[in-house]
Amino acid sequence: MKKRQIQSYTPEFRAEAVKLVLVQGLSVQEAADRLNMSKGTLGFWATQARKGVNTGVAAAGTQSVEELTAEIKKLRKELAETRMERDVIKQAAAYFAVESLPSTRS
Repeated sequence: MKKRQIQSYTPEFRAEAVKLVLVQGLSVQEAADRLNMSKGTLGFWATQARKGVNTGVAAAGTQSVEELTAEIKKLRKELAETRMERDVIKQAAAYFAVESLPSTRS
């Protein structure tokens, strides 16, 4: 007798699989075939999502306001640093371009 292997899926994978069925309109069978997974499992996830049961499928990919605010703050900081680096590179390029010009003084 074969030992049954239990497959575990990440919440992100579950959310994307359910989106194939609910948002993109694929049948459960088509989506399960594309994802190489059990039709019954995907059907259960889709049914639970339709009922609004929070099994981690419907909530996956959503972030709280605090998480989004922190991410925006982090991205703004990275953008400011990148702009500063770009400006330094522009100044350096201009400096070396002037240095490489032939001198007009004799």
